[in-house]
Amino acid sequence: MFNIIPSQYLLIGSTVMAVVMGIFVMFIRMRAQKKPVNARKIIIPPIAMSTGALMFIFEEFRVAPLQIVEAAAIGLIFSSVLIATSKFEVREGAIFLKRSKAFFFILVGLLVLRIILKLVFSNGLDVGELGGMFWILAFAMILPWRIAMLWQFKKLEKTVNV
Repeated sequence: MFNIIPSQYLLIGSTVMAVVMGIFVMFIRMRAQKKPVNARKIIIPPIAMSTGALMFIFEEFRVAPLQIVEAAAIGLIFSSVLIATSKFEVREGAIFLKRSKAFFFILVGLLVLRIILKLVFSNGLDVGELGGMFWILAFAMILPWRIAMLWQFKKLEKTVNV
């Protein structure tokens, strides 16, 4: 399927897209901190992202079981950083995501680390396989983070409603 486009162009294009998406997500996160949070806003991102698993229907994106474990482990490590920096606060009777000065730098750091890992692994893996691994990494990062956020939100929501 990808034989038409040389792999170095796919690598460059996917890296540029990762940077663009990373910047986009950072701006969305910064704007989202100005509005109250609700459970729906917390759970929609992993649900929407889960549709990306359909890529594994195609042979080009399938990865070996050990690669799945490696990508998921790195994602879980990354999620722990996000969980540690995501806190809620009550303002004006509503729950807001607390601004963290470190959050922006953590997102930039994770993006840079992800790009470095991608460039390092691109020498030994097919672009499709690499894409599959990075989807697993991202999903393993966002799912525990959002579950932890939902748990924190529900806990705080009980105190606000009392």
